[in-house]
Amino acid sequence: MDRIEGRVALVTGGGRGIGRAIALALARAGVHVAVAARSVPEIEQVAGEVQALGRRGFFFPLDVMDRHAIAGAPAVVARALGPVDILVNNAGIHGSAPFQRTDDAQWDGMLAVNLTAPFLLTRAFLPGMYERAFGRVINVASVLGRVAAKYSAAYVASKHGLVGLTRTVALEGARKGITANAICPSWVDTQMMQEAVQAVVDATGRSAEEARAAMLSSNPRGEPSSPEEVAEVAVLLARNPAINGQCLLVDGGEVQA
Repeated sequence: MDRIEGRVALVTGGGRGIGRAIALALARAGVHVAVAARSVPEIEQVAGEVQALGRRGFFFPLDVMDRHAIAGAPAVVARALGPVDILVNNAGIHGSAPFQRTDDAQWDGMLAVNLTAPFLLTRAFLPGMYERAFGRVINVASVLGRVAAKYSAAYVASKHGLVGLTRTVALEGARKGITANAICPSWVDTQMMQEAVQAVVDATGRSAEEARAAMLSSNPRGEPSSPEEVAEVAVLLARNPAINGQCLLVDGGEVQA
């Protein structure tokens, strides 16, 4: 295992849910954390929580659709905390529609946030990681980066693409001190899940309890993972140089292949 105390991480989508949990878990492991998202009050609060754990925290307002901001991100974080050693591409969006009703805006938006943004961020930070011969790229994908689902063409495509991107970075960086891995959760108890439950309620007229039960019906535990359970995997990937190019499922046994 590598020591990560004193390293610097950037976590996108870090203001709540999985991103917040990863930021705090890394801080508990001794990492200084830049917390990025568009929601300034949220990331300011999480950066404060990082500082309360005895690490340096920096809130970084960042729109992952802004290519100019992404290109300048390495310098911004380096001025605040130092060069980034651990990049967590967590920012993401979701949505559903039958294939024939998936419009251009949903398709383009989903791929822009879930796939193109991680590509651009990784491309921006990777040269510095190569120079220092140490780097961890951790992409938060989904079980739908491994399997498909109905009514989710854009989301499935974006997450499958993210897993493929991860594996390419892993192969290219393996002898340069870099690892790249994807975390692939199923449903996680976050605001995104709450929004998905509400979407099912609106579309079907089911109660929230019925919608939630239907969404979890294929999960052996019958319950979602917690953000903290996902975050523990991120810390493992930051520490362990022997895990590379993998899609680690955090799904209670839902996908077993």
